[in-house]
Amino acid sequence: MPLYRSSLLRFAPNGQALYEEDGLLVTAPDANGVQRVVAAGNWSALSPQYAGNGAEVTHLPGRILAPGFVDLHIHYPQTDVIGSPADGLLPWLENYTFPHESRFSDDGYAREVATFFVDELLRNGVTTAVTFCTSHPGSVDALMAEAQARCMRIIAGKVLQDRHSPDGVRDQTEQSLIDTETLIHRWHGVDRLGYAITPRFAPTSTDAQLRGAGELAAKYPGVWIQSHVAENHDEIRWARELFPASRSYLSIYDDFGLMRECSIYAHCIHFDAEDRALMRDRGVAAAVCPTSNLFLSSGHFDFQLADAAGFQYGLASDVGGGTSFSPFHTMLAAYYVGREGHAKQGQSLSPQALWWQHTAGAARAAGLDGVVGNLQPGCEADFVVLNPKATPLAARRTAQARNLDELLFAMIVLGDDRLIERTVIA
Repeated sequence: MPLYRSSLLRFAPNGQALYEEDGLLVTAPDANGVQRVVAAGNWSALSPQYAGNGAEVTHLPGRILAPGFVDLHIHYPQTDVIGSPADGLLPWLENYTFPHESRFSDDGYAREVATFFVDELLRNGVTTAVTFCTSHPGSVDALMAEAQARCMRIIAGKVLQDRHSPDGVRDQTEQSLIDTETLIHRWHGVDRLGYAITPRFAPTSTDAQLRGAGELAAKYPGVWIQSHVAENHDEIRWARELFPASRSYLSIYDDFGLMRECSIYAHCIHFDAEDRALMRDRGVAAAVCPTSNLFLSSGHFDFQLADAAGFQYGLASDVGGGTSFSPFHTMLAAYYVGREGHAKQGQSLSPQALWWQHTAGAARAAGLDGVVGNLQPGCEADFVVLNPKATPLAARRTAQARNLDELLFAMIVLGDDRLIERTVIA
């Protein structure tokens, strides 16, 4: 039964951060060998019960144990596309993304990228990721095998795109659905892995492919669904031209049975009130991708209107449109986006809210509330060891923090992978 003594960050169900300057984290394996949190809280209160009789305690002075980060939307095949200049979303896809993703027909290449991708996630403290693969089934096999070997919780799926896509990434309608069902049977629910039915976005799928994806979603209610929606004005116009019978871009997915719980749609920027109500009523979550949206000038997610409508959301890197694997960079970009949306009030998202949206809040949005993203009893014990003194400036600033919000915000603003001293997988 591993015991860790350190400062400890976790979250209450309402998103409030709970912080112990001198904390104790106790974990133990469940019946499947996965480490789960047994107890978390104040050292003085818990140590008599757990740290007696010569129990070995890993003491980490000056460090903070925090939940592993949850990335709600990322493209593992776009690892090598990060930092590619383009005029906007559609030119970026045409000039960089599609040509690069065609290389994943080579299983060896897919395995090499999958290994690097998982290394990079863990180096940045990301312990759960909801991930796009490519249209090649082998890209899913490569990532899932790598994640399984690391005991990671990964949700991923083969991209569906049977039209308006170049040779090398365009799939065939019937075969794409057969491949999806085969991959569901092969990987969903194996160890800590989950499968996501994955239309790239509505314009690159025919009616037949979207209809088939919706039928699979109904047949396998335990799998996830993921796609993109309402990211870019040109994309929205294109989608509306291709599906004129649907009320809105978002409604296209609903019309084909692709909106239900455990559905995650990236971006969700250009919504109206009916779209937001539909997200809430269907139990669908948004993956908010601020570094990508800023990089591609797509627009800003409206946190205020999402909260008012009452639908779930969480933060995501969206690599390679996103500009960093680092959750610190993503949280900082979300702060900028929130400040833009709150311009009249002169305020933005609180440090606790930002951290929640990339951990326990993102887990809740993904249907994994109480499973990952937190360090409360019963959760899988994925966590990071943070060193707030990892750089001279971070050390100087965090030493002057007068309260938890100042400490968290200093790490958000100044942090990167250097603050992640260690990533622990359950």
